[in-house]
Amino acid sequence: MIPSSDIGSVSPADPAATEPHPANWREALMALIASRVALIQLESKDAARATAKRGVMLLAIIGCVFFGWLLLLAGGVAIVANALCWPWSWVAISLASIHLIAALILAKLISKSGNPPFPVTRAEFLKDRQWIENFQNNKKSND
Repeated sequence: MIPSSDIGSVSPADPAATEPHPANWREALMALIASRVALIQLESKDAARATAKRGVMLLAIIGCVFFGWLLLLAGGVAIVANALCWPWSWVAISLASIHLIAALILAKLISKSGNPPFPVTRAEFLKDRQWIENFQNNKKSND
């Protein structure tokens, strides 16, 4: 004899579960909600790891670039100012302008990269919405 708690329950990981309408809709709804929560938790962990990794890498890049360019600019400003016989302040302002433009370009590039978060969850929610719409349409046609 099958326990009453197992009747109509469908495991989302069970490929053999092909029953179109579970016998107990409450258990099916709870299983659906539980599977969606588990999916969100898995994807949240992946998104958090990716974001943390990206943040650490961004901080390392910023630190290296800052100190590297600081040293190169100090020597480069003096070399260019001496070679062109320009005041060092105008050379420094020119190089600062170039760096600000480069920073804007890099900021735009970093904001464009990356995939949208939770792709599997979004797809599952779309499937759920379509299933609910079909279920409501079938229910109306049967009445």
